[in-house]
Amino acid sequence: MDPDPLALLAVLRARRSVDARALRPPAPTPEVLQRAAEAALAAPDHEGLRPVRFVHVGNDERAALAELFACAAQAAGRDAKGIAMARERAHTGPGLLAMVVRIRDDVADVPPYEQWLTAGAALMNVLHALQLQGFGSKVLGGKAARSEIVRRAFCHEGEQLACWIITGTRDPAEPLPAPVRMPRDLLVDWAPPPC
Repeated sequence: MDPDPLALLAVLRARRSVDARALRPPAPTPEVLQRAAEAALAAPDHEGLRPVRFVHVGNDERAALAELFACAAQAAGRDAKGIAMARERAHTGPGLLAMVVRIRDDVADVPPYEQWLTAGAALMNVLHALQLQGFGSKVLGGKAARSEIVRRAFCHEGEQLACWIITGTRDPAEPLPAPVRMPRDLLVDWAPPPC
């Protein structure tokens, strides 16, 4: 039997960013992450440029990521406390993905803003796929995502680290975020202007 489309829509509409402290183990399995990444391919993608890819950081790699964050913090001139905080951030959440993008400026028919739209739609598809599979998530940027030291560790030539996706099992004891109220001007009918 096909799933009820309105029930699926209700799940998608209920998706909210979950505070990373409210995400508990277990993290999504490799199979769950694979399905989520495959959902990214359904994003609108003019000319099929596929400007997005995802890099999974496993638990065994968190210590190395912590040292990378510490190096980036030190290079940015942060003090010992700031370096220690940067190190701690590598251990945030049970699951961690880096979203890497390649925005090209040599495709005349697909300007950079269209490629960013594709990247954003791909990100949302991943978040929705995680939600539909029972996992919460939060998207984070921050100094570590913009650091050249960190970028070189995750990106190939011409790529940039767009964001981190923290994911895990939502703690049921944490209150649900309030529903978003639809602003009146979110969807309006077009009125043709006079010539």
